[in-house]
Amino acid sequence: MEQQKIDEFNHQHIKDHQRKFNFVAEDVAKLDDVLQKLQAFNIAIPSWALGTGGTRFGRFSGGGEPRNLEEKISDVGMIHALNRSSNSISLHIPWDIPENATAIKAHAAQYGLHFDAVNSNTFQDQKDAKLSYKFGSLHHTDKAVRDQAIAHNIEVIKYGVELGSNALSVWLSDGSNFPGQLNFRKAFQNTLDSLQQIYAALPDDWKVWIEYKPFEPNFYSTTIGDWGQSHLLASKLGKKALTLVDLGHHLPNTNIEQIVSLLLMEQKLAGFHFNDSKYGDDDLTVGSINPYQLFLIFNELVEGMDARGLNHATGIGWMIDASHNVKDPIEDLIQSVEAIKIAYAQALLVDTKALVDAQNDNDVAKAQEILQTAYRTDVRPLLAEARLRAGGALSPIALYREGAVRANLIKQRGEKTQATGL
Repeated sequence: MEQQKIDEFNHQHIKDHQRKFNFVAEDVAKLDDVLQKLQAFNIAIPSWALGTGGTRFGRFSGGGEPRNLEEKISDVGMIHALNRSSNSISLHIPWDIPENATAIKAHAAQYGLHFDAVNSNTFQDQKDAKLSYKFGSLHHTDKAVRDQAIAHNIEVIKYGVELGSNALSVWLSDGSNFPGQLNFRKAFQNTLDSLQQIYAALPDDWKVWIEYKPFEPNFYSTTIGDWGQSHLLASKLGKKALTLVDLGHHLPNTNIEQIVSLLLMEQKLAGFHFNDSKYGDDDLTVGSINPYQLFLIFNELVEGMDARGLNHATGIGWMIDASHNVKDPIEDLIQSVEAIKIAYAQALLVDTKALVDAQNDNDVAKAQEILQTAYRTDVRPLLAEARLRAGGALSPIALYREGAVRANLIKQRGEKTQATGL
């Protein structure tokens, strides 16, 4: 997306934007500070989300999917050019192995991108693997299988070092489908022993992020099933180990905002995999189902990060993790980034002093009014102004569609292409 096209688009819509922005900005305290924070706040795009996802029953390609890592990086570059809020990419190994790290880094730099956390994959058997992960990986009863999974994670760290990353994200599908299938204590101890070996291979400035999930693909137990189990592992490993929160990896009605508040208090919150869900791990567009919960999470994050003196943009990790089954993946990712930043902007508008006073006075109704006043503020003009100042588009999806980008990608790549890892 050429900057000239973005500028021309913005020029066509500037009057309407200015009217909306002026209306909202009039009531925003410390407006320049809010806009600066919005400009600085970026969310990493996962390489696997550039292709059309699927379900256990089928997958319906949208056409023009990136055929290799270079094309995935180009798609992320497109997103970042439009929203100026997606300046990094997170790779899943071995779906996206960088054969020439120097060339890949240079390609990403052309779009103003760098590499976020690298993700290992022991939840499926890889080509030419000697041993199977059918019954688990880091928790497996067979030491040889555990050693294979450990070696893979250490290899992923090596790729990450070459790319300039500084974090390894570990999610395990390890678990059981039936009572009696697994000894819970031994499985957890095997997982800890395996993670200790991976932890020992981390460079000094690296972190390992331990993700959790209550069910699927195993439906009786998962070895790292909730935030407590992840936090226990991270605490036993050391300061470089942290808990990663995936918003979809919770049972219905879980109070995620309380979880992140306590993890942040304990300095054990790695960051987020953003998505949304209705029933289970749906990996839906962020904010499409429960935007109020997303706002409440960010309210706790802003308050907790400010209490610790952390930079909002860099203090923890921010990344999308979703599967786009029926939408254009690029449009879906643009919508997700927008939803995340809307919730963040609303949290910045909370009158924290008044909220603390209401809490201390046990004034429940006032506390609710303070939160909902911020939540019900239409902050989209603030985000648009932040994008405008950073060189992005006032309306990223509108410009994306106006430029017929997907149609052009189909012409370049074909109608039946499939992204790696899907």
